[in-house]
Amino acid sequence: MKLCQFGDPNREKPGMIDGQGRLRDLSGLRDALTADDLSPAGLAALAAIDPESLPLVPGTPRLGVPYQGISKVVCIGLNYSDHAAETGLPSPSEPIIFLKPTTAICGPNDDTVQPRHSTKLDWEVELAVVIGSQARCVSEERALDHVAGYCVMNDVSERAFQMQSSQWDKGKGCDSFAPIGPWLVTADEVPDPQALDMWLDVNGRRMQSGNTRTMIFGVATLVSYCSAYMTLRPGDVIATGTPPGVGMGMKPEPVWLKPGDEVALGIERLGQQRQRVVSWPG
Repeated sequence: MKLCQFGDPNREKPGMIDGQGRLRDLSGLRDALTADDLSPAGLAALAAIDPESLPLVPGTPRLGVPYQGISKVVCIGLNYSDHAAETGLPSPSEPIIFLKPTTAICGPNDDTVQPRHSTKLDWEVELAVVIGSQARCVSEERALDHVAGYCVMNDVSERAFQMQSSQWDKGKGCDSFAPIGPWLVTADEVPDPQALDMWLDVNGRRMQSGNTRTMIFGVATLVSYCSAYMTLRPGDVIATGTPPGVGMGMKPEPVWLKPGDEVALGIERLGQQRQRVVSWPG
């Protein structure tokens, strides 16, 4: 299944994508899509609904975050060896973890707001893993049993802020720095999360091109590892790192986003996003 929410911010309705890629209105059966719907029982109930029986949504409404109830976004740094190399850092011997606040989360095509005093705004296309059932100290062998599905995420980063201390959260957690979507694709439609092509363009120029097979730590390893240190709840997101091609790694000079730029990104089977960079209001 492909599940989404659409409409104005904070007033989104639930939806499904049918076999022809058309948006169907699920609001006659659900008030919203929540973390509870991502449980095995919740997904089974949704799978019993025939998308063709739902009303078509006319036009191209705004897409929001695909569901409600994300309690945390757990991010993994330097999880592609070639990305680590372009930043001048060694490949990690174990996953590097940082968190994004829920205030960073936004819809897949919402504007990226450049913070005040920002000078080094950057991009990172990432596979986002969505937890469907509570995971605490789970084994790698059972880790994927706790995954409801997958999304595209742009780990927007302000490198000047990020590098001001050893803690990355300041440069990673600004408002609009975690666009998620366009929809949640359930795990049954992604038989191998380690075989997905991914890409990102800036103003029509291809900047990132990679595949999840080159992760240092795969999805099962990351779910197991993170669950050893924190309880992963339904709806939680693990952003699994980015391939090479970020702005800070460009040669001979880094390339930074500025207001007016347009970023487009996507992952095989999971859809595409598009964001416009705008200045902080006022």
